[in-house]
This record gives sequence, structure tokens and C-alpha cells, in this order.
Amino acid sequence: MARVVILGAGIAGHTAALILRRRLAREHQVVVVSPNRLWNWIPSNIWVGVGVMRPEQVTFELAPVYRRLGVEFLQAKAVELHAEGSDASARPYVVVESTAAEGKGERREVAYDYLINATGPSLEFGATPGLGPDGHSESVCTFGHAARAAAALASSIERMRRGERQTLVVGTGHGTCTCEGAAFEYVFNVEFELRRAGVRDRARVVFLTNEAQLGDFGVDGLQLQWRGYVVPSRIFAESLFVERGVEWITGAHVEKVEPGLVRYLTLDGTRAELAFDFAMLLPPFKGAAIKAFDRAGADVSAEVFAPSRFMKVDADYAAKPYEAWRAADWPRTYRSPKYGNVFAAGIAFAPPHAISKPRKAPDGTLIAPAPPRTGMPSGVTARAVALSIADMIDGAPGPTHEASLAEMGAGCVASAGTGFFRGSAASMTMYPVVPDYERFPALGRDPRYTFGEIGAAGHWIKRILHHMFLYKAKALPGWWLIPE
Repeated sequence: MARVVILGAGIAGHTAALILRRRLAREHQVVVVSPNRLWNWIPSNIWVGVGVMRPEQVTFELAPVYRRLGVEFLQAKAVELHAEGSDASARPYVVVESTAAEGKGERREVAYDYLINATGPSLEFGATPGLGPDGHSESVCTFGHAARAAAALASSIERMRRGERQTLVVGTGHGTCTCEGAAFEYVFNVEFELRRAGVRDRARVVFLTNEAQLGDFGVDGLQLQWRGYVVPSRIFAESLFVERGVEWITGAHVEKVEPGLVRYLTLDGTRAELAFDFAMLLPPFKGAAIKAFDRAGADVSAEVFAPSRFMKVDADYAAKPYEAWRAADWPRTYRSPKYGNVFAAGIAFAPPHAISKPRKAPDGTLIAPAPPRTGMPSGVTARAVALSIADMIDGAPGPTHEASLAEMGAGCVASAGTGFFRGSAASMTMYPVVPDYERFPALGRDPRYTFGEIGAAGHWIKRILHHMFLYKAKALPGWWLIPE
């Protein structure tokens, strides 16, 4: 009998749990450890954040689903990894700390034969003074944050209805943020709701981003096929910003958020400030705060995790300049080089480097998007890891499935406003996610599979995907037919 422990129950962790439980015989155990009792379809938090969806429409209870499937569920967070066991036992284990109402804070050891780190991101609001719901800005990173953002936006709209003018700022709250696509979605959903409320003429909407140019999205931009032409994603994005009357500030690192004021530094070294009445600024991410120890109890965290706290896997982490970056640097199996029965999937793995060209302000401040690994890549990497582990339990000598971001295509449907007839979305695909200039010397990606379009059809697809992925996550009949 083998025991697989999965840390985290987001897109990656939950996908791995469902696949392993379906793939493995019942004699094998699948255990999920997650600090959250609710599963959240995070892409739809954008709609919660403007008040067109409620939190209960994007969440559900995990425990009943796992109970029905035969998956053990522990509402807890991992705090220690003992991959070599201890003096008392050679079997590896993790130390978890309960987050449930009953027994909160209690710690226990959870033994495993295989471990998947799918803990997702730690939201580092503290990296920028005053950032986040505990500071002076809003967030849509969780459904709770999004509901609070919706209330703040509604208040701002109400003030505009009374005749006041408002400045609304949306974007990234630090120079090293990722998920620029989520900020892109949110700013256009906000702008759409202002028009729907009839107050657009009283609103100044500003997009503040760490991207060196619009349309970078943390993937070094795209060269999109569009109506027979190749169009840079910068032009694709800028045209939408101009059409909707949204101002933009690029190459910005937010240094501090004060009540009603953002202070930021730009790539040219300029320090400026922007007054606001409403601000939604995303935080940078780090890995979960897990310490790793060897059998003697010595701290080996630096060998297991990168400085970002994301787990090191089978990537090339050698420092090299942007010009020397290669697609081959990126991991394929997501197995830890130190421990052969430990894997990381989704956001939890440490990328070898960024995808976008790194840039710094004259004073050395890094202003460069971190590589995105959310959504589709999270699900695809989790599937590969789960299937490899299942095969290894059945006797395979090592990982049997691969999912390199340099060989993976991805699609993104970015909402630009919701409504059956008036809603729209920007639909984009790319292949591969990580540019490969050895295979595609001209553009880094295959132009046949890298394209973009905006329109009502994209919104309908986004809404369909919302329901499809919630259906899949609930493990309802035929869930495995829905791809990642």
C-alpha cells in the first residue's frame, strides 16, 4: 500500500487528488492537506470583485467531495518537511498545523510515500507598505478579498451617482508581481460596470502595472495572429485601453500605499504619486512558509526551496543573462532533485528564471513580471505529476509524464465585462508558454497557435468555462472528460 500526500487543494492540488484517486487502486491512500475548507474557482473572483457574482457561486465545500471519492482530507497547513524521516523512523513525513475551528493550531505528523507540493502562493502584501485589505487597497486574490472589493467599488459608484468625481486605480502593487492578466481583466470589468451604472463620465480609470509595456502579461509579450496579420500584444492591448478610455502607467514599482495615495517608481527612475478613491492592486507571490529538515534535524530548506520559497524541481537554476535563457531551462517532470518521491506542481514549483526580460530602475530596483503559472498550466502540470506517481506506484522506475511550459500551449479568456448581449472578453492562445527561439527563431512561438480576438463570443466561452470547471472540481459524473 502506498500513501500519497498532497499539500494544497487549489487547481493543481485538487486536480492531482482527483486523478490519483481515479487512477489508483483503493488499497492506496490519497490524502489532501489544505488550510481552506472551501474550493475556489479563482478566475471568477474577478466577477465577484465587481458584484456580478456572489462568493457562494465560485466556491464549494471540499470535505463532502473528498468523502464521496474516498480521499482523506485534513484542514491544515504544512509547516515542516521531513523527507528523510527522523531518528525514530525512516519514513518521510510532513508536520501540519490545523486551521479548523476545532483544534486550531494543533500540530501532527503525516507520513507519506509520495508527496506533491501544490501549496500555491503566499500573498505577500507586506512587501509593499500599506498594500492590501489590511492596508489601504483592495484585492481579488481570494473570494473574501473580492467581495470586499465589490463593496468598495459599489460605494465609489454611489458617490459618483451623487455627482462626485472618482479616480479608480487597478494594477500590480509591487515591481515583481505576476498575474498581470487578472489585473487586466479587473480594470475592464470595473470600467464596464461604471458604464452600466451610468457614471463613466465621472470616473478616471488608471491601470498601473510593472509590465514594461502593455500586453507583456509576464510572458514577454505575444505576436498574435489576427485576421491574417501578426499583431504584437502591445498593440492589441493598447487599442482596447484607448477604446475604453483607460489610462495606463507601465514599468511601475509601487513603493508605498497610503490612504488615497499610491507612491511609485518607474523604470526611468522617476518617482511619482497617484491619488485615488478606489484601488485594487495585486500583491507579489512567494511560496508557502515550509521548513525542510534532514534526518538529523538540520535545516536543509535552502537545498529544497529557492529563496522565493517555491520548491526546486528538475529545472536549470544556474544564473545566466536573459540572452542565454533557453526553453530547456524549464522543468519537465517537476520532481525534486534532492528527493525522488517529492514533486511540486502549479505555482508551488520554482521557475528557473522569469519569461519576460528583466529590467531595473537606475537605483537597481527590479521591475519585472514574475512568470505566470496559474490556471491551465497548474492543471496540466498537476496531471503529469499525478500520472507519474501512479505509474511509479505500479513499478515505473521514475516519472513517466512530462509537462514543460516550453512545450505546452495555453489559452486565456480575459473578461472585459459581463452580460449576455453586452459582455465581451479577450481570447488569446499561445504555443508554447515559454518562448523557444531555437524551434521558432522569428517569434519564439508558433504563429499558427498564437492568436487573439475580442468579442462577445469570448464572454460566452468564459461563462461556460466557469460552469464546466466547477462541475469538474465537484467530481460529478464524467468530470474526467473535461480537460485541464
